[in-house]
Amino acid sequence: MSAEKRSFQAEVSRLLDIVAHSLYSEKEIFLRELISNASDACDRLRYAALTQPELAGDDTNYRVVLSSDKKARQLTVADNGIGMNHDELVENLGTIARSGTAAFMQNLSGDQRKDMALIGQFGVGFYSAFMVAEKVEVLSRKAGETAAWRWVSEGKGEFTVEPAEKEGRGTEITLHLRPEEDEFLERFRLQQIVRKYSDHIALPIAFRESGKEETLNTARALWTRPRSEITAEQYKEFYHHVAHSFDEPWLTLHNRAEGKIEYTNLLFIPGAKPFDLFDPQRKHRVKLYVRRVFITDDCPELLPAYLRFLRGIVDSEDLPLNVSREMLQNNPILARMRGQLTKRVLGELAKKAGESAEEYAKFWENFGAVLKEGLYEDHEQQEALLPLMRFRSTASDGLVSFEDYLGRMKAGQDAIYYITGDSLEAVKKSPQLEGFRARGVEVLLLSDPIDEFWVLAVGKVKDKALKSVTRGGADLSKIAPAEGEAAAAEGDDKKAPANIASLIAIFKLALGEAVKDIRTSDRLTDSAVCLVADEGDRDMHLERLLKAHRQIDTTAKRILEINPRHALVKRLAALIGQDGASDQLGDFAWLLLDQARILEGEALPDPSAFARRMSVLLEKGLPAAA
Repeated sequence: MSAEKRSFQAEVSRLLDIVAHSLYSEKEIFLRELISNASDACDRLRYAALTQPELAGDDTNYRVVLSSDKKARQLTVADNGIGMNHDELVENLGTIARSGTAAFMQNLSGDQRKDMALIGQFGVGFYSAFMVAEKVEVLSRKAGETAAWRWVSEGKGEFTVEPAEKEGRGTEITLHLRPEEDEFLERFRLQQIVRKYSDHIALPIAFRESGKEETLNTARALWTRPRSEITAEQYKEFYHHVAHSFDEPWLTLHNRAEGKIEYTNLLFIPGAKPFDLFDPQRKHRVKLYVRRVFITDDCPELLPAYLRFLRGIVDSEDLPLNVSREMLQNNPILARMRGQLTKRVLGELAKKAGESAEEYAKFWENFGAVLKEGLYEDHEQQEALLPLMRFRSTASDGLVSFEDYLGRMKAGQDAIYYITGDSLEAVKKSPQLEGFRARGVEVLLLSDPIDEFWVLAVGKVKDKALKSVTRGGADLSKIAPAEGEAAAAEGDDKKAPANIASLIAIFKLALGEAVKDIRTSDRLTDSAVCLVADEGDRDMHLERLLKAHRQIDTTAKRILEINPRHALVKRLAALIGQDGASDQLGDFAWLLLDQARILEGEALPDPSAFARRMSVLLEKGLPAAA
């Protein structure tokens, strides 16, 4: 069978182009990536061999071997792991066949440091080999199969795959180094890189020369060592290994649980937001081991989805080595581990929040929107989660907690007020905030989609109800105005017109079934009108979200609130009793309703009618032509 030539997927070609232009600040990282992949291949075979021992046969001494040929300028990284067949070589090395590919490519920014982190997270560090190699050959034979295959590419848009001969399973990656990269052929240089980046790998990494092998690493799982013996640099490199990332971990949690159940966890909270944080599958990336044997990196039962930003490992002493997918789904040991791990992580976050508000703010900006999902999904942990919440508000440029908010509530205030919207900038400009600002009442500004749901699930914090400012029933008259506001409110220009009731009656007649009700407003100071939901109806922003996702077909009618102290409303009220005023006021009623819709971010149901009324009223307001 002759070699088949194929083209790289477009995404891979772009990756190779980035790599070719010195993506990595330190080229030596290519070796870390190849060793990490080789270690994963051995882990996967060791697990598969628990139920299919014939896959490993007599060769159970898993290892990674480095060798160099200075004359040919070739460096080889070999493993005796699970190997790849023809289709897997094409899929794994020629395409990115993973969910989130589109999001991954959209996030490539052209900034080399940011793109480097994304490429690492996506698990395609193999392509870093092309930083130092002008050609890469991959010879692989899958465990349990007799056929071997060779994959070859110069990283310029194409690769070939052809049948080959290989003794034993596993994968050999041979790099044909560029002339200027000869340093990576020297034993001492390879040993230096292994000790720096891969000393934590729990299987031997050897250098082979003249038929002899010398182990270059400690070959002991990092998490089994006492914390006092592990340096910050070793923790960081292990994080890079398990997270396939290049940022600094924000927090490291290394603990051993003893008692009824025993396990070790070495978990990290990233310093940067992973690109797939909001992938619909909501998978965490924590690996499950049993007595140092890798089991799976896809175990939803290990941690709740709202902690999916965690990276690292959990190693159980109690689960059986041959634990199956079905056994994991309803395993009481795993359920207890999940509860304990969740409490430990939340406890460490609470400690960090208490020690350094500035550092905690960095975590919150990255992962706050995800952590809030726990308020909605995990009632058992609500009390632990509530003190960890942080918000933007009308009272501060920084982040505020519920404790901050409750500590500065106004006299007469009996609720925690919030507003939701599509963005922070949008909610800041909402007219519904005017009355609250005038009385110095703090309002939480919520702009994450999950905000609509957790507030309903929580309901109250310290016996104070959570209440949306865009709902009816916001009685601000009980709350004392801010200093100077009381006197200003008593001036003649702040008085409501005497015939405001008649104006509302005319508006109701004109608008008919377009609104649920029309009434005067306490929440407006500068704007003429706004829309609010009735007390028993869904929040308006929630309805828009549900309708956009086709969860509902219709929305409830809204209440139009009018500011009786606004100059425009006073002018309109003064027209009552004049000839033809009713028709003119009817047009104004529709214009004000459409204005309120625009302020709320809603699409106008009849833009042409809005434009027509606007043109007519503008024409009437212009002075007569000379």
